Amino acid sequence: MDFDQDDRELLRAVSGYLTSAQEFAHAELRARRTPLGDVISAHLGVDAETLPIVQESIAEHRLVDADIALELLSAESDGRLIGVTGGEQRQHQSMTEYVGNGHFPYGPGPVDYVERASGPGTTRRVVALGVRLLHFDGQPLAMTQRGAAPQFGRRSASLEVMGADSDVVSGFLAAVRARMISHSVLRGRVLSFVPTEYGQDAGATFVPRPSVAAEDVVLPDGLLDGVVQHVIGIGEHRELLRASGQHLKRGVLLYGPPGTGKTLTVRHLLTRAPDMTVVLLSGPSIRFVSAAAEVARTFQPSIVVLEDIDLVAMERNASPQPLLFEVLEALDGLDGDADVAFVMTTNRVEVLERALAERPGRVDLAVEVPRPARAERERLYRHYARGLGFGDEALRAATDATEGVTGSFAKELVRRSVLRAAERGEAPGDADLSAALAELLDARQELTRRMLGDDPGAGEGSAPQGFPPHGAY
Repeated sequence: MDFDQDDRELLRAVSGYLTSAQEFAHAELRARRTPLGDVISAHLGVDAETLPIVQESIAEHRLVDADIALELLSAESDGRLIGVTGGEQRQHQSMTEYVGNGHFPYGPGPVDYVERASGPGTTRRVVALGVRLLHFDGQPLAMTQRGAAPQFGRRSASLEVMGADSDVVSGFLAAVRARMISHSVLRGRVLSFVPTEYGQDAGATFVPRPSVAAEDVVLPDGLLDGVVQHVIGIGEHRELLRASGQHLKRGVLLYGPPGTGKTLTVRHLLTRAPDMTVVLLSGPSIRFVSAAAEVARTFQPSIVVLEDIDLVAMERNASPQPLLFEVLEALDGLDGDADVAFVMTTNRVEVLERALAERPGRVDLAVEVPRPARAERERLYRHYARGLGFGDEALRAATDATEGVTGSFAKELVRRSVLRAAERGEAPGDADLSAALAELLDARQELTRRMLGDDPGAGEGSAPQGFPPHGAY
């Protein structure tokens, strides 16, 4: 279509007008403070839209710690807590939009809360979305506290803080971190890391501390005491060792066939260390070793337990190197004076031996947990048969007939004896023990015996090359 000069000038004028109108509308939208922005601005004494926002990410398992820290800091200055209106939309917006948003007038509303574990069997109601108005170092601050919400794309908890003085904001966040450590619900607890339902993030869960007495762990004389001394005893002399320039971090490897007592040894260690922070990782969860090491470093004295590390030793996590190397690097990353013990268990030490030899010093104690010799087997039978009325001769006969078996076999033998008697409605006797033993030793039960860790005819065995025999420390 052809336009004359007048038409062209008119179109230019209309286009310029529309452009100016659009810019004006956008400026008006940007400058329109929300009702919540008015409340925050009144608290800060300045227009909140003019202030920068500092954001701090917080691991979800530290949300309870953050909530406690913020509540303490808020109480010190008579702070107050308000929520945010806006339905689901507010879950997708930052504090910037809460303060100034021409499309949605966010206002003060009810606070969102969520229940989070604060210990094994206990919970705490924490702020999942709320705005705190408080003072720090005499200066007003405003902050948004959020929990993780993977369903809305938030994979971690976070704090957003604004204030007129950037140094005060930095000091406030440092105070939050310090109180998160000093008042943490994680310190002195037993924790485990597991994947969350929304992906590969690590979520810490509380685990009841086990109670396993020394007499319940049947091992060769001196073996258990040596492990306890290395893992716990070193920490009891931490100040002397630090003063002497000696390192405290230590790595312990418990190796041997399945069912010989490695896990029970670990459970006894945790019993003997009621005030130590413990992180338990097993199998696939070992990929969270970096998060576990961070917890251990923060809340020392601590123990990181990596069970059945051979199952994933050569697997790869996000990096191209084997997961075992990530474990060793996590141990390397600790300061020498960190009172942290890494305790690893394996059924197949040959899988780990080369990697550990290539990185000497990461494991400073390797202990074989062997198949029980005759004396230990008899102790095992007597342990599991306590109060059941089996005679000494029957227990000795079972001991003599089962060379090479493990504690798992002994436990199952006693259980089957009790079941045989229960079917008759009677208390178990020597005949039940003898019959159950004959059943388990039957050729048709070979697979069952192997599942119980039985290896008939296995002697004391020799330690793999490069590792000391059991009892050598």
